[in-house]
Amino acid sequence: MATYYELLGVSSGASQTEIKQAFRKRAKEFHPDLVHDRADALQRMQQLVGAYKTLIDEQERAQYDRLNKVVPDEESFDYREFLRKRRSDPVSQSKLIFFDLLHENESDAVALYEALLGEGWFDLSAHLDREDYMDCAFLLAEEYEQRQQFTRSYRLLMKIVALEIERPYFRHFFSEVTDRLRSIVCTKMPGKVESSRILGYLEELIALNLSRQDTAQYLKKAAELYLAEQRAAVALRYLNRGLQLDHRLGGAKRLREKIDAGLQQ
Repeated sequence: MATYYELLGVSSGASQTEIKQAFRKRAKEFHPDLVHDRADALQRMQQLVGAYKTLIDEQERAQYDRLNKVVPDEESFDYREFLRKRRSDPVSQSKLIFFDLLHENESDAVALYEALLGEGWFDLSAHLDREDYMDCAFLLAEEYEQRQQFTRSYRLLMKIVALEIERPYFRHFFSEVTDRLRSIVCTKMPGKVESSRILGYLEELIALNLSRQDTAQYLKKAAELYLAEQRAAVALRYLNRGLQLDHRLGGAKRLREKIDAGLQQ
């Protein structure tokens, strides 16, 4: 019988980040909506979920390892050191960024990414496979968000969106990308990034029309920013567009009252 590690396709010494990434990839393969044998797929998904829930929890994982006599794999080859020595090879350096993100060396990964970007020629997407790039970009975006470097995070996520629209990869996990984008632009950027730049990002997101609900939220946020700039008439147009997409748009009534007050001034 396969171990939980084998089900997810990771080593017994895998980091939590590796386990998360492996679960996403395996879940895409066996999701009931994507295969013909739905009964078999559902059973495999249940097994994957069980393995993931156990291995992602440190205490449950330790207990599982004890009960199943799991011994961490011995590394006979230092892959990270091999990549580090190949400093003139952009492919190896791109793989090193991804490797460090997966193995909880986020600071080293970001430092290397920043250094390569600073050379003016580096493009991470050109040196990784499409799927690896999308996963790597998502992890980088997470790290930049935690560092409150929201513009960097936004740009990486938007590259993922463009690739996903071109050909789906994240599929049922794409909501993680869109949720993070909405949170960054609508909640975290205001007060930390100038309004004109945020409005530009909102226009990009509105043009994508990813979903009626998300687009309505972006239109409402744009209305709030225009109102703050004392452009009540413009704010009203954006709010009305949002309500056309989602008549239950949260906070719209209160915002409309503020806009009306602004129009009367």
